[in-house]
Amino acid sequence: MEQISFVGAGPGAPDLITIRGQARLRNADIVIWASSLIPEEMLSWTDANAIRLDSAEMTLEDVLEVFETNPRARIVRLHSGDPSIYGAIQEQISWCEAHQRPFEIIPGVTSISAAAAAIGRELTIPEVAQSVVTTRVARRTSRSMPESESLAYYARLGGTIAVLLSGAHPQRIVDELLAEGSQFGATTPAAVVVRATWPDEQVAMTTIADLVHTIGELGAKRTLLVLVGEALGTKDVRRSHLYSPNFSHRFRARSNPGSTSGRAKSRVNRSVR
Repeated sequence: MEQISFVGAGPGAPDLITIRGQARLRNADIVIWASSLIPEEMLSWTDANAIRLDSAEMTLEDVLEVFETNPRARIVRLHSGDPSIYGAIQEQISWCEAHQRPFEIIPGVTSISAAAAAIGRELTIPEVAQSVVTTRVARRTSRSMPESESLAYYARLGGTIAVLLSGAHPQRIVDELLAEGSQFGATTPAAVVVRATWPDEQVAMTTIADLVHTIGELGAKRTLLVLVGEALGTKDVRRSHLYSPNFSHRFRARSNPGSTSGRAKSRVNRSVR
């Protein structure tokens, strides 16, 4: 019995899939992928004889039927981004466990990482934000959202927040971000990234107050991600301890800046000879 590979395709750009993910696609007999979320170019890694099924037109039962009727096929279930975040893989994993079908999960580059790269910012800045929350606002799927995990609740904690799957409800995003007790304000920096790493990627820097207008101007509701937090706009960045000459760890002893710089320069000179 062959294993099923749940592979993270990354945010969109075909060359952002992992090498391991590529290898699984090359060896796959069957690939189940979502054409609405993953570019068709990603299938260029597959063998010409591989069966390709578009999950955009399939239910969970349809997918599980493919698993069940093809026990000797190498199946790749290709998910956008990283399959562990809003990938709906747990129900498929439960089937594999119940039917003793071997499986593996191959992580992928998240849309959050891609969005941070697109705006050229680190999401965790010393003394500004040391936590990143990934969440969404729920409307049609509100029953799946635990009451203690509302966007308004997380706004009371501060840090950096990534709001996924919520582009159709921009006013709801703003209302919850500015709810009573929020650590954020109307002028808190925000970023909207549409289709990160795709050829038609759109990026807009804004504030919470202007978020509804910005999303409306971009004209997108799907494949849209919102980042919020002071880390997005901080200019006076506190230096990290990680590379400070006055901070030691198991790989580097504490030293003064001059000697550290000299050692680094010496290493570079030796390596380029």
